[in-house]
Amino acid sequence: MLSNLEKYDVVLASGSPRRRELLSALGLKFRVEVREGISEALPAGMPVMQIAAHLSRVKAEAYKPVDNQLIITADTVVIEGGEVLGKPADEAEARRMLQRLSGKVHSVITGVTVTTRERTQTFSAQTQVEFDELTDEEITYYIDNYRPMDKAGAYGIQEWIGCVGVRSIQGSFYNVMGLPIQRLYTLLKTF
Repeated sequence: MLSNLEKYDVVLASGSPRRRELLSALGLKFRVEVREGISEALPAGMPVMQIAAHLSRVKAEAYKPVDNQLIITADTVVIEGGEVLGKPADEAEARRMLQRLSGKVHSVITGVTVTTRERTQTFSAQTQVEFDELTDEEITYYIDNYRPMDKAGAYGIQEWIGCVGVRSIQGSFYNVMGLPIQRLYTLLKTF
């Protein structure tokens, strides 16, 4: 599948092992390239629902496609109570985030941008995630054993916390992992 992409040097511009795993599931030949120091500053007053798409475009602009490159960039945000929960700075912040998500519904939005020299296309996907009430012991166990400091909202749905804590989801499971792979596949078919 996706034989239309054989003409491209496909680049996943992300250090996320989850995005790498999901893109690999498409059977697509690609390589990973990560650039450091890309500013994630946001325009004043930007609505939280637009942040992920904006950041994926900012990342795409840092990777100027040359020749036959097709570059995929993405950014995932967790939103609870109208506020973005990014990656926690430390265990204490991870604990506060998980306590905040406990027993509530939150949104996970991933923005994806696909860029070639001729074309740039951006979309975002939203998933609603409902957490069960988490005990302090469960939160401690998760933080101690899974080290969620590299994950927006301080959790990975594919890990232990997803098995025991997620009561329901509406939308793409893979979006919560960091890449709405079905939507990306549909877009890639058009390149």
